[in-house]
Amino acid sequence: MSVIDEERVRGGLFKDIDAEDEDAQPTEVESLCMNCYENGKTRLLLTRIPFFREIIISSFTCHHCHWTNTEIQSAGRIQEQGVSYTLRIKSKQDMNREVVKTDSATTRIPELDFEIPAFTQKGSLSTIEGLLDRAVAGLEQDQPIRRATDPDVADKIDQFIQRLKKLKDVEEEFTLIIDDPSGNSFVENPFAPQKDQSLSVTPYKRTKEQNAALGIQPDEKPGSDLETMRNEVLVFNTNCPECNAPASTNMKLVKSGGATEEMGTRITLHLTDVSDMSRDLLKSETCSVLIPELEFELGMAALGGKFTTLEGLLKDIKELVVMKNPFICGDSSTTDTSEKLELFGKKIDKIMAGEMDVHIVLDDPAGNSYLQNVYAPDPDPEMKIEQYTRTFEQNEDLGLNDMKTDGYGEVQN
Repeated sequence: MSVIDEERVRGGLFKDIDAEDEDAQPTEVESLCMNCYENGKTRLLLTRIPFFREIIISSFTCHHCHWTNTEIQSAGRIQEQGVSYTLRIKSKQDMNREVVKTDSATTRIPELDFEIPAFTQKGSLSTIEGLLDRAVAGLEQDQPIRRATDPDVADKIDQFIQRLKKLKDVEEEFTLIIDDPSGNSFVENPFAPQKDQSLSVTPYKRTKEQNAALGIQPDEKPGSDLETMRNEVLVFNTNCPECNAPASTNMKLVKSGGATEEMGTRITLHLTDVSDMSRDLLKSETCSVLIPELEFELGMAALGGKFTTLEGLLKDIKELVVMKNPFICGDSSTTDTSEKLELFGKKIDKIMAGEMDVHIVLDDPAGNSYLQNVYAPDPDPEMKIEQYTRTFEQNEDLGLNDMKTDGYGEVQN
């Protein structure tokens, strides 16, 4: 099934909540009551809610024993990559950040050696303070029984609960990590579209164990012919960008396999004409994108590596920052945040139309990014290319500080 067909099917099943829509009614099915083992009734509603994408709301009622149960399950598709959010909490304002946490996400606070494993809590939309309150409530739930059966353990848990409650006062800075293999969790950036200095977002490739936990089955017959896999080319139908006639596009995944350059590269382009939008651009996974006039910075790995045009890159930035930001819709969205992101989107449109004088900076510590020089072989008067020595932090991000290239075969005593 194509992506378009899949969207059409999902759009027919999952409808926005609308009191006037007669079709958006719950579906009733007869099901077994797990309390008295008589038949009860389950009501199912498939809908869309901001922050959770598509969800399934189920409500069970047994008319025999009057037992009831209500659940909310996420029905959103699993993203291509997992995501890890690392937030350094420095003030009480950070406690008000909104968080989407799915049931597959793991929550950690390294300073307390505290972890909430995946699939131990239902998905929730809350704040940082709400996450801590929920953790405290979970620990306090069985404390009366523990005090009667094992007072020592109960006392230790009471002490730990007090440490958790103290975090809400933010007397000391601490770190919150939300690691979600499904890629559907989200931590609010209140400074959007500017970079959040306290928040680090790291996409990653899931392991086989994480795929299995999410119910993703591996291919039954993985390709064994390396040469066939290397030469595989995907073909799909598109329209010609020049005459709009039907055509075929060949696509092959290309990943950088070259070595990290000795020095980093910073490319600065002054946009002077709308024709600059057609410049070819190669952005590696380690490249950051900056637009100084907008006070905007897109960190490395945010969009992954790609070969596109300058216009294509700006469209991807707008889609990532504005259109895919879940905190600009719904009842909990703030007017200030929505207006800032809407204004940012309009400025991106002006840049693509050649109506705004800005600079685009590609900063790649690995030195593997490229921007087309339309004046080649002559120098481009509007483009500046700088080579620089990487900092210790940049080498750390690239994994170079602990890399031993001389005498690595020698046995160390």
